[in-house]
Amino acid sequence: MKILLIEDDTLLSTALAELLTANHYTIDLANNGKTGLDLVMSAEYDLILLDWLIPQMDGISLCKELRSQGYSKPILLLSAKSCNADIVAGLDAGADDYVIKPYEPEALLARIRSLLRRSRTVFSSSVLTWENLCLDQISGKVTYAEQVISLTATEYNLLELFLQNPNRIFSRRAILDRLWGFDDAPIENAITTHIKDVRKKLKAGGMREDILETVYGIGYRLKPAPEQEHKSSQSPDLASVNRVLERFRHSFDRQVAVLEQAKTAFLAGNLHQDLQQQALQEAHKLAGSMGSFGYPEGSKLARAVEHLLIHDRTLKDDEITQFSQLVTALQQELTKPPVTVTAQPATLEQTHCVLVIDDDTTLTEQLLIEADAWGMQMKIAPDLTTARSLLGLGIFDAVLLDLSFPSTEEDGLMLLRELVERSPDLPIIVFTGRDSLADRLAVSRLGARQFLHKPATTKQIFGAIARVLPQHKISEAKVLIVDDDPIILAGLSALLTPWGLEVTTLSEPQQFWKVLIATSPDLVVLDLEMPIVNGLELCQVVRQDAQWGDLPILVVTAHTDAESLQQAFAAGADDFITKPVLGPELVTRVLSRIERVRSRAAACR
Repeated sequence: MKILLIEDDTLLSTALAELLTANHYTIDLANNGKTGLDLVMSAEYDLILLDWLIPQMDGISLCKELRSQGYSKPILLLSAKSCNADIVAGLDAGADDYVIKPYEPEALLARIRSLLRRSRTVFSSSVLTWENLCLDQISGKVTYAEQVISLTATEYNLLELFLQNPNRIFSRRAILDRLWGFDDAPIENAITTHIKDVRKKLKAGGMREDILETVYGIGYRLKPAPEQEHKSSQSPDLASVNRVLERFRHSFDRQVAVLEQAKTAFLAGNLHQDLQQQALQEAHKLAGSMGSFGYPEGSKLARAVEHLLIHDRTLKDDEITQFSQLVTALQQELTKPPVTVTAQPATLEQTHCVLVIDDDTTLTEQLLIEADAWGMQMKIAPDLTTARSLLGLGIFDAVLLDLSFPSTEEDGLMLLRELVERSPDLPIIVFTGRDSLADRLAVSRLGARQFLHKPATTKQIFGAIARVLPQHKISEAKVLIVDDDPIILAGLSALLTPWGLEVTTLSEPQQFWKVLIATSPDLVVLDLEMPIVNGLELCQVVRQDAQWGDLPILVVTAHTDAESLQQAFAAGADDFITKPVLGPELVTRVLSRIERVRSRAAACR
């Protein structure tokens, strides 16, 4: 459960954060109402713990603002004000409960648990659906087109988990953690069996679609329902980003309005330094965020504005004219619909090499074309002689083997026998037009992992290969993202959360160390250019610490010149990604970096 604590008393907020963290809550901190509002708009929280007397926007005003925007998650108000009139004012402002300071820690924790239970009851629908499939959480009944489908308790819980989290990818380890206790958890391979059983029962119940989708190298997720696919061809990640854009679209208008003020002041010859500095900050944020939300040209225009203002000097007449034209172009850009980017599914860096032994050149050429998208490398052997030569290199992680080769009397079963005797751990998939029971028995007895009947689509072929390859074990990991722009924070969080990552966002870099200690992330994403404390300084602080010195750090920057990147790596960055951020690139970099670190740690044990 994730809680936002908004409290300006440093001593109290530190003590509260430690109490909540010790009770297994994830905490984000804000020391004023404005920052708290930005965080609520940029991340998802299960509960807000809110002090009444805070700077910039007091707790009562913040409550009213959130409720006026339709915010429905529970808010617990903290205050030393104890008279009935104050309690009534707090509850009327939209707070769900009111705790008077000083309070007993156990009593506060009990109030929090009560609100979270109540929230889950109120906001969870009792009927979960996917097209004509319905799961009734009250009756425990699963139906498809009103026909009952009988599931075991485990199968029911598994289906419920995916229907409750339609955009979430679950690794097998994450499924174990969610559905079983520590003492009675089965091995991870049991998850594959349960998934297979659910698929079979749903198919037997009349479902044509396989709704549980295997995401190679990661785990499983619920496939979008057909009507959703018809309405939108966007990936879940892109859809999440666009939902964030809808929330923050007005922010772009406000930021460009600041540039318009600066433009008017420039043309009138009375621009003061504070406005110029504010315009520089807004241009920098727009340059980093607009491209990520469908306005790539807007990012370029904002970058040009930033370059004009960055040197903190009086602009020449021709530069003022250029500034004015850029701001006008930015305003025009925002009148256009955002560009829809077709996001390819992000995959981990793979090294799996597959040998395909088949004389069907049309099929093998198509497999070669699609292999990269599945994270595989393929070698083709059109005959058994070539196959034996390639197999002598010993570089393959799996073999796809046809049984029939018209140009020779030799049978694929002979090669299958040789392979199993020589390399019993090498996964072999037999892919053939032969479909007799005798052939299937022979293949099974010889030790092949799967039998795939021709004809089959390339998707079915790659799916069969993926099932026998070693799976990457990315269990749930925690990522801390630090950026002073709440729009960027919301976008990056929306991109990473569906991949099973627990994301904490921080818009105040001066709170970095406190949040780092409280959340213990597996990876940090840092914006390099932030006010007060920049990303380079935070990199150096982490690298100088004995405990956190090896923490993976991914920096996000709009500047990719050699000098800027050299500074980033010298400060301790492990990798960088450029603004505007592309979703598949970000996901791939983050997951791959976490996987590499965990693999090294496992090798050292």
